[in-house]
Amino acid sequence: MSDLTIRPYQPSDLARCRELWRELTQHHRDIYDDPSIGGATPGRYFDRHLTRVGPERLWVAELDGQVVGLTGLIVDGQEAELEPLIVAAPHRGAGIGRALTDHALQEARQLDVRYFSVRPVARNCGAISFFFKQGFHTLGHVELFIDLKPRGADPWQPGPRLFGHTFKY
Repeated sequence: MSDLTIRPYQPSDLARCRELWRELTQHHRDIYDDPSIGGATPGRYFDRHLTRVGPERLWVAELDGQVVGLTGLIVDGQEAELEPLIVAAPHRGAGIGRALTDHALQEARQLDVRYFSVRPVARNCGAISFFFKQGFHTLGHVELFIDLKPRGADPWQPGPRLFGHTFKY
């Protein structure tokens, strides 16, 4: 992987980053069995993220001249969130996600951020395991919600226990 480069996002990366965002959205659709996640054009949500975060807080992983990964950093005072972290499926497990995470972590340190967080969706067990291995061992927030528009049979799976309570995910 000596040809891997983590570099700032450039406008010429737009189409490829939209495709990576679409790939992440498809993964979420698959794990939740919900084709409506991300709407009709999920790649376009990258444009919203780009506007929100700004190109100066986005980095891509380039391998052999091709963009194979994307990460961003949402900074709010003393807090920074890694969002997103996407590695194209054929390149997962090769250390690219780790390199992108490390790069964003280094940027957060340079900004003198105190808390560096990630918020993978609850069913993304692979991402949760990945982030745990990267040192994310502290729970900072727990998001709870009620599904007000269930799709027929209960789509939620019985899940983890926390503080004596079993939650669905």
